[in-house]
Amino acid sequence: MRSLRGTLLVTLLAAVIAATLAGAVAAYRISRREIDAIFDYHLRQLALSLRDRALGFPGPRVETGSDLVIQIWGPDGERLYVSSPAAELPDEAVIGFATVASPSGTWRVYSAALGDRVIQVAQPLSVRGELAFAAAARTLAPLFLLLPVLALLIWSLVGRGLAPLDRLARAVATRTPDSLEPLPEEGVQDEVRPLVQSLNGLMARLSTALASQRAFVADAAHELRTPLAALKLQAQLAERARDPADRQSALAELEVGLDRAAHLVKQLLTLAREERGTVGPSGGEPVALADLVAQTVADYARLAEAKGIDLGATSVDEHAYVRGDPLALRTLLANLVDNAVRYAPGGGRVDVASGFGQKGAFLEVTDSGPGIPPEERERVFDRFYRRPGTREEGSGLGLSIVKAIAERHGAQVTLGEAPGGGLAVRVEFAESIPPIGTSTLKVPLRESP
Repeated sequence: MRSLRGTLLVTLLAAVIAATLAGAVAAYRISRREIDAIFDYHLRQLALSLRDRALGFPGPRVETGSDLVIQIWGPDGERLYVSSPAAELPDEAVIGFATVASPSGTWRVYSAALGDRVIQVAQPLSVRGELAFAAAARTLAPLFLLLPVLALLIWSLVGRGLAPLDRLARAVATRTPDSLEPLPEEGVQDEVRPLVQSLNGLMARLSTALASQRAFVADAAHELRTPLAALKLQAQLAERARDPADRQSALAELEVGLDRAAHLVKQLLTLAREERGTVGPSGGEPVALADLVAQTVADYARLAEAKGIDLGATSVDEHAYVRGDPLALRTLLANLVDNAVRYAPGGGRVDVASGFGQKGAFLEVTDSGPGIPPEERERVFDRFYRRPGTREEGSGLGLSIVKAIAERHGAQVTLGEAPGGGLAVRVEFAESIPPIGTSTLKVPLRESP
């Protein structure tokens, strides 16, 4: 049987039925002996009560060993016979059954009319209580003796029924970060199979996360090795420079290298932070996309002006709100705008937009740069990937960070071709929320190209 519930049900039910049958057989035999003993007792008591009875009803006599008392009354209310004068029963008789109290105790009495006489038979209730207690004790004794046996049997059967869980626990305990093989599902009970499948899914995700972490550490170490070596070389050049102008030039190069290394470390920390978990469409706080566009355009306005690039917003919907981490979403849009400004040629154009699409709210950044061929659009999301022949300095982490933040917020990033031939990046959110208010920041709009 593959069902753990069914196995436990069948085994425990069989054990209980067996114990019940054994108890029933024992109870039947004991009850039979008790009934025989009771009838024998009544036969003895009746014999003792009538031992001295004769046709003329001899005088009263005290009997020993008898718990039944028999009295016979005449038509004039005279007591003709009593089997035990010491009983002290009331001098009256009620036809039928009755419970009467006397100085000697409480009695159960039965009276019947026979011609002009009344026959009365009485028995102390204390005797019945003692007999009932003795019979109950002898009847229940086998059941109490069976309880420990039944407990041991149930303990053994439950242990055997739960053995698959013990095997599963031992199998999970053998797994290590370096050994996350899936647990076998063959022969697993129906109730345990969902747990095994969930554990296998968890270990698969852990294996992927650990592999990704190892790759990230290896890639980060490789990427940091080159700038650190360059920084060391520039520091040595500045140290050896004799001419103040040469020393100043070397220090300037060193400062640029330090800025580049600091930017790389910042990108690495941002990527590591964003890849840790998920926010989901129902987590976070309301974020106005119009505010993100206004802040990002203002932040990169000087850089775009220095490169002669026209940066602005083409359309902004003040009612477009999503739920998430505002700092992370600002980092997402900042990376997109930073890439667009870096790769757009002098005199080019970078447009930012937000609003509602077919699926929900969206952010979009387009530029007039060289774009990305369709066959390379998936690879650019890989960490540290930079297109061959790229002259712009960068860490190769910008789009990786964008993808990680988008996945945290349940959004999808798509790359396309801009109207002017450059790159168009669109981030579409799975859900949007009703506007909390209006955008607090305003950005001048311009016409789309």
